[in-house]
Amino acid sequence: MFKVHRMNAYFMAAAALAFVVGLVHSVLGERLIFLRLRQGRLQPSRGGQLLGAGHVGILWASWHGLTILGWGFAAVLLWMGLHPAGADVAGFVVHAVVVSMLLTSALVLVGTRAKHPGWAALLCAAVLVWLGRTA
Repeated sequence: MFKVHRMNAYFMAAAALAFVVGLVHSVLGERLIFLRLRQGRLQPSRGGQLLGAGHVGILWASWHGLTILGWGFAAVLLWMGLHPAGADVAGFVVHAVVVSMLLTSALVLVGTRAKHPGWAALLCAAVLVWLGRTA
């Protein structure tokens, strides 16, 4: 017989939000920042007098690495929203996701003096995960 499992709407909402934030982050980063730093290659390398090609490259890689990590969290949250998990594993993953999103939210808030809206989206996702831990 099949066991019926109720989806966790908080985890599902947080997964969707994390995926959308990652997508917007990468698309806008490419359009607003890296497009002007490209020289006909995939990886941008033109940094002007301030940044060398290596610096621009690591910024580009870090920029999109953050998106990929966000999508990794989204995948974990999606899985957790769709499948029951053991309390120990689920509790650890929830805690890791909440702390990571809160720290990243604080970093973006302080680093941009609240001018970048990513801090608010990450904070909302962290709250949704925290609320979903007992749903």
